[in-house]
Amino acid sequence: DSESVIGVGTGSTANFFIDMLAELKTEFDGAVASSEATAERLKSHGIPVYDLNSAGELEFYVDGADETNDRLELIKGGGAALTREKIVAAVAKTFICIADDSKMVGVLGKFPLPVEVIPMARSHVGREIVKLGGDPVYREGVVTDNGNIIIDV
Repeated sequence: DSESVIGVGTGSTANFFIDMLAELKTEFDGAVASSEATAERLKSHGIPVYDLNSAGELEFYVDGADETNDRLELIKGGGAALTREKIVAAVAKTFICIADDSKMVGVLGKFPLPVEVIPMARSHVGREIVKLGGDPVYREGVVTDNGNIIIDV
């Protein structure tokens, strides 16, 4: 309805959604963005962007996935907005994931699992991932909107 605020994810699929959402911008109040990039794209279409703390409850959160399987399990966060994506999704009543056949895999793991880490803990977290059997790879040159780094596993 015209007073609804929706959550919007980050990435190429979310960008397609935002572009289509622009045609309906008079039918809802605005959006909570899961990243600065998403906020800028929403604003460029004239869609009001609200801070999560002031938005209250979100009816929906819409985002894409990096991988999915037939059990609808997902790998998300390849665009390095994973922490904010998870928080906005947790606030929403309903999570809607948009994914085409190119994201479908038999077993999750073709796409690395991103882990957001505070910079001072990078080595420690990497060692802990190794203890769990993972192969951590520091994603060089990437800093999240939260000022953190990404380790891909």
